[in-house]
Amino acid sequence: MSIVQEFNDYRVKMNQKILEEDNKVLKRLFNLDTNAFAEGALDVKTKEVVGLSTSMVLRCDDCIKYHLGKCYEVGITTAQVFEVFSIANLIGGTIVIPHLRRAVEYWEQLQEGK
Repeated sequence: MSIVQEFNDYRVKMNQKILEEDNKVLKRLFNLDTNAFAEGALDVKTKEVVGLSTSMVLRCDDCIKYHLGKCYEVGITTAQVFEVFSIANLIGGTIVIPHLRRAVEYWEQLQEGK
């Protein structure tokens, strides 16, 4: 199983368990996240690259994987992803480099799944 499939399967499984508990605050938080990344004054591609860069600076590997998957889905190119990587590493500093390595590996897996 690829790291992409493993991540997606786990995310779906755990999100389902969380939402089944019917906690109003958690459901609203999930809904807010969904709506924040919907088309608006900024297009979805712009929102996803912002999400990716922010996730890298915050060093959240799950968030990075999620946003890389979305970037792939909306047609962000490898050149564009690497520009996002460069900005995130500039802003976040060298501590982001380990996350960059994992992000590149994940992006390559997404590309192989074409």
